[in-house]
Amino acid sequence: MNSAELLDATPHALQDAAKDHLWMYFARHGQYKTNDVPMIVRGEGCYIYDENDRKIFDGLAGLFTCQIGHGRKELGEAAKTQSDKLSFFPLWGYAHPMAAALAERLADLAPGDLNRVFFTSGGGEAVETAWKLAKNYYKMVGKPTKYKVISRALSYHGTSQGALSITGIPFAKSAFEPLVPGTHKVPNTNFYRAPEHVKHDEKEFGIWAANRIEEAILLEGPETVAAVFLEPVQNSGGCFPPPPGYLDRVREICTKHDVLFVADETITAFGRIGETFAVNRYGVQPDMITCAKGLTSGYAPMGAMIASEKLFEPFNQDTNMFAHGSTFGGHPVAAAVAMKNLDIMENEKINEHVRENESKFRKTLEKLYDLPIVGNIRGEGYFYGIELVKDKETGESFSPQESEKILRGFISKALYEGGIYCRTDDRGDPVIQLAPSLIAEQVHFDESEEKIRKVLLQAQKMY
Repeated sequence: MNSAELLDATPHALQDAAKDHLWMYFARHGQYKTNDVPMIVRGEGCYIYDENDRKIFDGLAGLFTCQIGHGRKELGEAAKTQSDKLSFFPLWGYAHPMAAALAERLADLAPGDLNRVFFTSGGGEAVETAWKLAKNYYKMVGKPTKYKVISRALSYHGTSQGALSITGIPFAKSAFEPLVPGTHKVPNTNFYRAPEHVKHDEKEFGIWAANRIEEAILLEGPETVAAVFLEPVQNSGGCFPPPPGYLDRVREICTKHDVLFVADETITAFGRIGETFAVNRYGVQPDMITCAKGLTSGYAPMGAMIASEKLFEPFNQDTNMFAHGSTFGGHPVAAAVAMKNLDIMENEKINEHVRENESKFRKTLEKLYDLPIVGNIRGEGYFYGIELVKDKETGESFSPQESEKILRGFISKALYEGGIYCRTDDRGDPVIQLAPSLIAEQVHFDESEEKIRKVLLQAQKMY
């Protein structure tokens, strides 16, 4: 069959194609022996539509990605214009106008002297690049024993061997071990689950959590540690914002011990927290930023590692080079889409829209606190997690078996069937995550709360 015949096939035939040939990500394929694969065929604004033309609220912006909503024809037109002019050329010692212009634009948007932009195909590649740069940089400046990385419990940084080693989710790692050596984990910033001695004060908890990073550096030996990787707002585990003073203390620790501070902004950049880069909101200066997703609003695959002048300098001497790259990094069509996406975000004041509406979003979700199953609602911008509990008074969580039954066995499917696509996650304590497109307004917040409420009312009868 040719492409037209394949795409014009009946829904039944496309279901067979998906079941027989498509290997989906993080998917339990066994369930599709008896059930249909959810088939999304189009999107418009904050909504997606399945093969039966059922309208579903996209409460996750695809995957924390589609910042300006679905169906923006301007981005397709930008892609076509660039493709007609120059469809592809690699950056292996050559440049092209779109990559050069986008690099300058990102450098202008990034804080401080983060002026050097290394393009990738996505966020995991950007994290991989940042770790390689950190190790290579220290070799270049005569400190070859500095190669280790500190990251946080439950953090997610990607699926390639290096990025997965930095990731702090045991489930995601165990099947692929042994991984790259030299990674060490410290506590995250989940204040709801803070240790008893710092539960009373969020700032004290934040300083305590940051000090665990210094403790890890000292235990490993500062002469062996190259970098600290963290998301300004941690995704996995359910949206952990940085407590007051936390990021400043991390910056202080990294400077003190000559350790690079890498802000993984794969999710938090490009408006998700109401700023182009979340570190700008929190007033902290990293040595590197990794980003992707919202850079193109998902209309083309693209990521970037943005580094300081200090890190670039050794590679700007004599015949030195950073021996790293990929075929599609800085792809001209993807770069054109990114440029148009950033134009739209600027012209439509997307960052301002998020900041103006985030408190309304939070207050709407906080209506769910009247349900016994809702223990904690947390997040920033358009990025929230709803932690589910067995006992609201004590904060007791569900057992793995209960979580499997309630979260994965019921809530996940019921939300989708009820007309909302969002994430249910039990890699830590069970949570529902919401991160809609950044054009969402009060009507969308209300719709989210109503649909989630209906499902949770049923779920809390199951235990």
